[in-house]
Amino acid sequence: MLAKAWEQTERIFSRASWRPRVALVTGAGPIGLFAALLAVQRGLQTHVLDLSDRGPKAQLVADLGATLHTGDVRDVDVVPDGVIECTGAGALVFALTKIVAPDAVICLTGISSGRRTAEVGVDVVNKELVLENTVVFGQVNANRRHYQQAADALAKADRGWLERVITRRVPMSRFSDGLHKGGDDVKVVVDLRS
Repeated sequence: MLAKAWEQTERIFSRASWRPRVALVTGAGPIGLFAALLAVQRGLQTHVLDLSDRGPKAQLVADLGATLHTGDVRDVDVVPDGVIECTGAGALVFALTKIVAPDAVICLTGISSGRRTAEVGVDVVNKELVLENTVVFGQVNANRRHYQQAADALAKADRGWLERVITRRVPMSRFSDGLHKGGDDVKVVVDLRS
């Protein structure tokens, strides 16, 4: 899915006469970290925004050569050309439209399971998107080409870094323990061999 997100983002950028330099990834879970890995592999100055810098996230982001930020996106001193949004937080999506560079592309990959509502000045957002030539799109599903792109990206990644993304393994006999992430967990894997 993230390989497709980057492919589609690059396809939109290919219509312009300039190339993006700064990427922002929202969320430092396993999906956000993989999105950041793909951004770094593309040679982009990469920033990751997360609610917390606890546990291994800060070091995982730093080891990619990216910068981790916490807090409100409007307080982060970054003006991204491209954003891969991995949290599904609706209010964050609207905040992103206010901090991106002109001609930016925002790809939405996350879906919220919540029911929070946020009051949004839709006419103002519409005007800003049009006048700043901002593209916001969502994407799901991937095909064989995208899975191959993802496999290629993972093959180029540092194996030690990839292993540290998995912060806990649980045996199949205790799979329900894996459903509840601890505060420092990034990715919990159920080991089917045990």
